[in-house]
Amino acid sequence: MSSRFGTLDLLACYRRGVFPMADSRDDPNLFLVDPDMRGILPLDAFHIPRRLKRTVIQEPYRVTADTAFTRVMEFCAEEGAGRESTWINSAILNLYSALHREGHAHSIECWDGDQLVGGLYGVAIGGAFFGESMFSRATDASKIALVHLAARLIAGGYTLLDAQFHNPHLEQFGLIEIPRADFKARLRDALTVTADFYSGVGSVSGGTSSSSGSSAGATTGAGSFTGAGAVQRITQMS
Repeated sequence: MSSRFGTLDLLACYRRGVFPMADSRDDPNLFLVDPDMRGILPLDAFHIPRRLKRTVIQEPYRVTADTAFTRVMEFCAEEGAGRESTWINSAILNLYSALHREGHAHSIECWDGDQLVGGLYGVAIGGAFFGESMFSRATDASKIALVHLAARLIAGGYTLLDAQFHNPHLEQFGLIEIPRADFKARLRDALTVTADFYSGVGSVSGGTSSSSGSSAGATTGAGSFTGAGAVQRITQMS
């Protein structure tokens, strides 16, 4: 792919249902992926396992959105136990950080005190959210981030949560696989939807919650759901 490939090109790829990857973290080159089978998490059937539901409600971590996007990407790019190599290279890091600054890419973060212990990031266009990667440095941190993401997408009017590939880890949340043609049909519909990553939740951390239609205590002044609020929003939908 050309070194002149920028954020407009990246958004155009997502609208076509393809996305870039690298062979390894150290490979400077990118290639486009268009899977035969696509993993998605249906938002109207998102499942929270019973034990995790209790944990989310207990709020072991502080959850924020878009407060540490690049750090989330950097942690997702790190190698670790069970992940000896990653596909997030410097080109992807720079490209998606630019996309975040333009308002098209978002992150969910989980904090233990001042320590970033889990999170995920992805790209939002219309009513579609394309999940890219997630990481966890503490028990259930990435799972809690995913639950909060699903609640936020439901509240914001999104209709498609793309997980890209089949992942056994995501089966507990209701992951299904659909053929490429079916995914692109759903994507076309989702791109006609006007969704808002902050609608029904509030503003970026430090702002004031503006969700007049949510249950009391469902959101925080930092623009995030409470644990109970996230679970309630998902169960109301599913």
